[in-house]
Amino acid sequence: MRPVSIWQRSPWGLLLCLLCSSCLGSPSPSTAPEKRAGSQGLRFRLAGFPRKPFEGRVEIQRAGEWGTICDDDFTLQAAHVLCRELGFTEATGWTHSAKYGPGTGRIWLDNLSCSGTEQSVTECASRGWGNSDCTHDEDAGVICKDQRLPGFSDSNVIEVEQHLQVEEVRLRPAVGRGRRPLPVTEGLVEVRLPEGWSQVCDKGWSAHNSHVVCGMLGFPSEKRVNTAFYRKLRKRAAKASARRPKPLGRLLAQRQQHSFGLHGVACVGTEAHLSLCSLEFYRANDTTRCPGGAPAVVSCVPGPLYAASSGQRKQQQSKPQGETRVRLKGGAHPGEGRVEVLKASTWGTICDRKWDLQAASVVCRELGFGSAREALSGARMGQGMGAIHLSEVRCSGQEPSLWKCPHKNITAEDCSHSQDAGVRCNLPYTGVETKIRLSGGRSQHEGRVEVQIGGPGSLRWGLICGDDWGTLEAMVVCRQLGLGYANHGLQETWYWDSGNITEVVMSGVRCTGSELSLDQCAHHGTHIACKRTGTRFTAGVICSETASDLLLHSALVQETAYIEDRPLHMLYCAAEENCLARSARSANWPYGHRRLLRFSSQIHNLGRADFRPKAGRHSWVWHECHGHYHSMDIFTHYDILTPNGTKVAEGHKASFCLEDTECQEDVSKRYECANFGEQGITVGCWDLYRHDIDCQWIDITDVKPGNYILQVVINPNFEVAESDFTNNAMKCNCKYDGHRIWVHNCHIGDAFSEEANRKFERYPGQTSNQVI
Repeated sequence: MRPVSIWQRSPWGLLLCLLCSSCLGSPSPSTAPEKRAGSQGLRFRLAGFPRKPFEGRVEIQRAGEWGTICDDDFTLQAAHVLCRELGFTEATGWTHSAKYGPGTGRIWLDNLSCSGTEQSVTECASRGWGNSDCTHDEDAGVICKDQRLPGFSDSNVIEVEQHLQVEEVRLRPAVGRGRRPLPVTEGLVEVRLPEGWSQVCDKGWSAHNSHVVCGMLGFPSEKRVNTAFYRKLRKRAAKASARRPKPLGRLLAQRQQHSFGLHGVACVGTEAHLSLCSLEFYRANDTTRCPGGAPAVVSCVPGPLYAASSGQRKQQQSKPQGETRVRLKGGAHPGEGRVEVLKASTWGTICDRKWDLQAASVVCRELGFGSAREALSGARMGQGMGAIHLSEVRCSGQEPSLWKCPHKNITAEDCSHSQDAGVRCNLPYTGVETKIRLSGGRSQHEGRVEVQIGGPGSLRWGLICGDDWGTLEAMVVCRQLGLGYANHGLQETWYWDSGNITEVVMSGVRCTGSELSLDQCAHHGTHIACKRTGTRFTAGVICSETASDLLLHSALVQETAYIEDRPLHMLYCAAEENCLARSARSANWPYGHRRLLRFSSQIHNLGRADFRPKAGRHSWVWHECHGHYHSMDIFTHYDILTPNGTKVAEGHKASFCLEDTECQEDVSKRYECANFGEQGITVGCWDLYRHDIDCQWIDITDVKPGNYILQVVINPNFEVAESDFTNNAMKCNCKYDGHRIWVHNCHIGDAFSEEANRKFERYPGQTSNQVI
C-alpha cells in the first residue's frame, strides 16, 4: 500500500481532503487545476493547505513557470481581481505571511495595487513581473466567495477517481453506555469518511499522532493509554464472538475488519491538524485491513476550564502554577482573542509579522486549549493599548510557552496596534449549548431564556426569574449559546411569546460574567423566590458578535491632576447635579470654598462595536443648569480610597455628553452632542473630559493628609455591554499633604502582573495615614 496525502478542508471546520492520482506516493502540497484561459497567456490557481476549495495561496503561471504574489501592499481590492481571474464572483478576504504554506519558484508580483474594478491583474500597478524583495514566507492568499462566475467551466476542485475525504475526527469511548460526562477525553480514534465513521489502525501509532488529535479536539496535551486494559477488552470481545453461532461470528468479524478506514498515520507532532500528517487510506478492494493491529486509542488531558471530574480538577489544582504570562483579550468566544504577553510586569500585545498557526497553537495549548484553528492578524480581535512587546515570533510548535519561541523585541516605530495578533483555538465539545435556548425573539440572537432541568426521563424546560437579571448574566447566556456578547440583559420579556413554557425554574441568578455556562453561576437552587411573578417578568437577552471596549488613558490622569480651591458661588450647578461631598449641603453658601482634585480623563473605545447609551434619546434627561442631556445616570465613578480599600471621598459623573472628541487617522467621527445629536463613542475614537469642566473632579475637602489610592471606574454598573470589563478600572498612588497632592503610578486594573498589583497595594509609606 502506498500512502495518499490529504489536506484539510479548513483549519477549523471539517477535514476536507482532496486527492488525485498524482498525489499517490510521498506527500506534496495540493494544488487546484489552473484556469485554462488566463489574462494574456497567464494561468492562475489556488494552492497550499489546509484550505477549502475556494481559498488558498495564489499562484500564477507566466512563461511556463509557476510563481506566487508577495503580500506587501496587498488589499481586498487585489483579492477581488484575483478571485475573478480564478472564476469566482468576488473575494471575502485575503491572507498574508504564507498562511497556506510557502510556495516555491518565482515571486511574480510585489506591491500589487488594484482598485478592484480591473478585468485582469495585468491592469493593476506593481513593481513589475519578477521584481520582488520578498521571500515565500510573505506569500499572499485569497478567500473567494463560493459562487462561480456565469459560464465559467473550470472547477477549483480536484477531480479524482475515488473521492476520499476525512470530514471529522472524534473519540468514541470503548466502554460505558448511556449518558457519559462531556467532554470525552479518552476513546477510539474515529474519522468520518464519505461512507461513514471509520477507525484508524494503530500500527505505527505514536505519541505525536495523539498530540495532534488531542489538539484538534480542544485538549492541550495527551497522556499514555492503559494498553493492557484495551487488550483485555479485545480478548473479551473475541471470546464473545467465538461463542456466537458461526454465521453470526463471521459477520461480527467481518464488521470489525472493515471498520478500519485509515492507517499509516505519521505526524511530527507540531501539526495543527491531522490533515497535515502523512496518511494512508484503505482502498475499497482491500480484503485485509490492519492485520495484527487494533483500533488506535488516544487519551487526552483537558485544560483547567474543561476538567470534567472533580478528581481532574484537584489534580490540576495541586500542581504548582506560576502566574500566566500569556492571555487572550477581546474574544467573543472562549479560546479566542487578542494575544497579550507579560513583560517587565506589564501586559502588552504582539505584532502580527510572521504570525502563523504554529505560534498560535503554542499560545492555545499554553492557555489550556487545543491547537489553533486560526492565526489572526490585523487586530481582528480589536486593538490593544500600551506596549507592543514582541514581533516576528517563530515557533516550531513544540515549545511549552510562547516565550520559548525565537522572537524580536520591538520599538514603537516598528509596529502599530492595527497589527495586533490574535488566535482562535480548538475547544472541547461540552454540549452546554443544548441545556439552554432562546424563544420568542425576532432572530436566533435574542429571546426569552429557557433552561433545561431534571434528570434522565424527567427533563423539562423552564424560565428564569427576571429579578436582578443584568448584563453579566446575559453575557454568560450568550457565551454558552455561542452567540458572542450580550447587548442587553432584559428583566421583562412580555413582548416575546413564551409559547407553552410558563414555569419559572430558576431564580436569584448572579454571575461574574466569566462563567462558561449558567450552571457555574450562583442561584437559589430548587427554591424559587421571585418578587415579580408571571412570564412577562422572566429573563431575556439580546446577543451580538461584537461589543465595545472602553479604556481610560491612565497616563493623562497622572499628568493633569492638581488641586483647586473653588468658591462656593461657582458651584451651584455642580451641587444641583450632586457632584460635591455631602458636607457641602451644610456649608455657608455662597461663602467659602470646596477643595477639588481635578484631572482630565480620555476614554478610548478599543472594541469592535460603538459604545452607545443603553437608553434611547426619548428618555435622556435635560439639565438646564449645564445645558445638556444626560444619556446615562452614571458613566464613571471617581473614588479616593485608603490602602485597605475604605472610601473616604467620591465623585460620580453622568454622561454629560458621549461624543467623538478625536479619532485615529483612518476613522471618522460619528457622534456629536450639539443640537441634540446622537451620543456614543465610535470604535477607534475617544471622548475627552477636560480637567476644567464641571464635575470632572473629586471633592476632597474633608480628606485628611495621608497616602491614598485614586480609583476611576468606567461604566461601573455594567449598563452597557462591553467585551471586557476587567480593564474598566484605573488606580493611582496618591499622596496628599494637606496643601499639595502627588498622583503617580497610574495604571489600568489588569495592566500589571498580579505581583506588581500586590506591590502597588503596599507601596512604601502607605501603611498608615498619619499627617505628614
